[in-house]
Amino acid sequence: MNTVDWTAWRAQAAEPGAEGLREQKKRRLRQHLSDIATEMFLERGFDAVRVSEIAQACGVSEKTVFNHFPTKESLILDRGETTMAALRAGLADADHSPVEAALRILSAELRALTSWIAAQDDPIHATAMIRRFGALTRSAPSLRAYHRDMTDRLITVAAEALAQRTRTSPDDPEPQIAATALLGLWSIQFQSLGKHLDGTRTPTQIHEAVTTDVRRAAKLIDTGLTSFKDAAPTRTSSPAVAGGATASPPVRCPPG
Repeated sequence: MNTVDWTAWRAQAAEPGAEGLREQKKRRLRQHLSDIATEMFLERGFDAVRVSEIAQACGVSEKTVFNHFPTKESLILDRGETTMAALRAGLADADHSPVEAALRILSAELRALTSWIAAQDDPIHATAMIRRFGALTRSAPSLRAYHRDMTDRLITVAAEALAQRTRTSPDDPEPQIAATALLGLWSIQFQSLGKHLDGTRTPTQIHEAVTTDVRRAAKLIDTGLTSFKDAAPTRTSSPAVAGGATASPPVRCPPG
């Protein structure tokens, strides 16, 4: 198996803070399980690898794997909870606009990735592996479904945080559309990475190109979200959608 040091990437992206020895051991085991699973999935395909095989490769029981990861999909799509915590904290900070808060989180995630690429012995190979990882996350229906579910959860968290800023309900149209727009920036960053991780750009060039794309998208939605602080729910006695129909909530591909 042609391995890449995935642990270094995740260690840079993680923010464990002050941990005790027990918490450090749990975090390291969790990273190890995820890293080994990632290598096995990349080599053989997501559906071809059983959780029991991952457990055996790591020298632990299958129960131990599920103690750290509730599903097989979460073994590789394991950054959602970290993004969720960052959204809660960032959007609660009234000193920054919602767009500014989202851009700060995205920048930190992007910097962790490009710094990791720069630290590898073979950055071109590392870039190719990231592209393979992105293709892997789109390869199985269960992974795509997990993406959509995590996106819905992130939108819910963002809507709750935004509603707190305006003392509205998270179910009101304003925080819902604002949250959906903000989470769309993660999709832009993911797509931009796919475009610019072409094996010819340096990590610095990748960072600059992706940042430019994300900021272009952010500028497009910033005007509307700037007025978010003045948003107030308007109650009506009739359904918002003609004929009483309800629109399905939009979904997007979350960060990878």
